[in-house]
Amino acid sequence: MKKSNKKKDDQAVSVSDHLNSDLLEQLKAVKKGLTKEQEEREAALERKKIEERKQREKNKSFEELLGESSLSWKDFK
Repeated sequence: MKKSNKKKDDQAVSVSDHLNSDLLEQLKAVKKGLTKEQEEREAALERKKIEERKQREKNKSFEELLGESSLSWKDFK
């Protein structure tokens, strides 16, 4: 009966309990750094998309702008 209790106790022990506290702190710091890098990459990608959209808008011809306009010449007759 004691053996089964010991197995249950062993299962409750997590990996962090077996790791050195310094190693655990290093892993947490690496994780935080990687998360920050991922967020920075996503933000840079979003900025790039916005810039490309602005450039496309800037380079549109008069015909494209007129076609996208909701104004109608009939309203100003």
